[in-house]
Amino acid sequence: MPNNPFVLDNKLVLITGGGAGIGKAIAVEVANAGGRVVITGRRGDVLAAACAEIGDRAEYVVNDVADLPGIPSLIGRIEKEIGPLYGLVNNAGVTLMKAALETTDEDFLRLLTVHLRASFSLIRESAGRMAERKSGSIVNICSLSAIFGVEHCVAYTAAKSGMKSIVRPLAMELAPLGVRINDIAPGWIESDMTRASGNPARKKRIEERTPMGRYGNPEEIAFGAVYLLSPAAGFVTGTELVIDGGMTAAGMYVAGK
Repeated sequence: MPNNPFVLDNKLVLITGGGAGIGKAIAVEVANAGGRVVITGRRGDVLAAACAEIGDRAEYVVNDVADLPGIPSLIGRIEKEIGPLYGLVNNAGVTLMKAALETTDEDFLRLLTVHLRASFSLIRESAGRMAERKSGSIVNICSLSAIFGVEHCVAYTAAKSGMKSIVRPLAMELAPLGVRINDIAPGWIESDMTRASGNPARKKRIEERTPMGRYGNPEEIAFGAVYLLSPAAGFVTGTELVIDGGMTAAGMYVAGK
């Protein structure tokens, strides 16, 4: 065990959706912990700006995780051009607030593809390489919607529940190969999306039903991700880290528009 088990010691971590929000915060904190990051997303300008802010420990690759056939070549390119992957954070995602009876098959499949199918493909391709080196850590960014019932979120809930459900069986298969996998369930987190929602009544309800009385911030999720990626969590696999200000303990969730 290193003197500081929270240090990532130049290890390379792939973070999908790493240009903004929680993904960017994770990239910043991985770099602060001594790791290197490669962030992906669909918007090259956003990724470039994030890398400029993070510094020389960050690189980016423009990529859409919904392009499932392109995932093997994405991982191969990163390993060849940037370095061997030690970590993977499946963070990329899309939201959909829509009544169940109005949710189309295309809506449902799109969210399953971006969240669940892409995550599994990325895990399969990266974990195979990590297993050859007997070293790796994977983190899925899930959601409290996989714990609570949430109206107008059936497709999102199904997709995030799927991301959560694959962690335990994968942990059993990957542990003997030297690869750990866990997930994080964030509560309500301050972001451009939540700030732009323009619904102060909803924000007030969320704060009232969160025992800590506030939204979390992206860095608080990032600190959890660094822990799960680091040697400090070397005996942790197949589990879920809930970072929600006590909302789960209170048995409460707030949805709606």
